[in-house]
Amino acid sequence: MSELTIREIERGEIPEVIALWQAAGLLRPWNDPETDIAFALDQPNATILAGFDGGRIVASVMVGHDGHRGTVYYVSVHPDQRRTGAGRQIMAAAEEWLRGKGVWKVNLMVRTGNEEACGFYGALGYRDSHVTVLERWIDPSKQFAEKP
Repeated sequence: MSELTIREIERGEIPEVIALWQAAGLLRPWNDPETDIAFALDQPNATILAGFDGGRIVASVMVGHDGHRGTVYYVSVHPDQRRTGAGRQIMAAAEEWLRGKGVWKVNLMVRTGNEEACGFYGALGYRDSHVTVLERWIDPSKQFAEKP
């Protein structure tokens, strides 16, 4: 396992982050990554961290908090870097970022049926909190496409 250099992204790196999310299979028609990234970067309580190996972004995470609980989104590792420890490193960096903000708990969502992701997070000590997540689009103009 090589040690990644992890830091907050710069705006010029957004296309590379989006390409990573695409390669990792994270993008969905109802989430516009450019809008999501811009929103995160413009907030004082959120950021996007990237893990670099040889100058290339190989892992990333969007991390933020609501003043009470932390949340991670878009956790990604390039397919050719999986099972190298990059995922553990980017999650540790997200947790450290939250810890530095005084946040003591982190939540994340995994799509139903994604057992590989559940196994990964389980190995990191995450557990199913048996909560149902409900949603409602309060601004329909932000709904890019209908979910299947």
